[in-house]
Amino acid sequence: MFQMMGVFAEFERSMIQERVKAGLARARAEGKTLGRPNVADAVRDQVLAAKRDGLSVRRIAEEAGVSVGTAKRIIKAALLA
Repeated sequence: MFQMMGVFAEFERSMIQERVKAGLARARAEGKTLGRPNVADAVRDQVLAAKRDGLSVRRIAEEAGVSVGTAKRIIKAALLA
């Protein structure tokens, strides 16, 4: 009996995966942008200017109104560019 329940669970999981993939493909075909929105250029410039001033990442994030992770990602991207 448990084996049959496992078979049905796997089947349901594969059906959900197919529906999600089809929905994402349809959204892309309609030209919708998927994922998180980009950080505004003004905020990016504010973060980089604050870093040049020698502020800590936590302080920069607080002043710019973004998360610490976002501030770190902006700074890292600027260093790699």
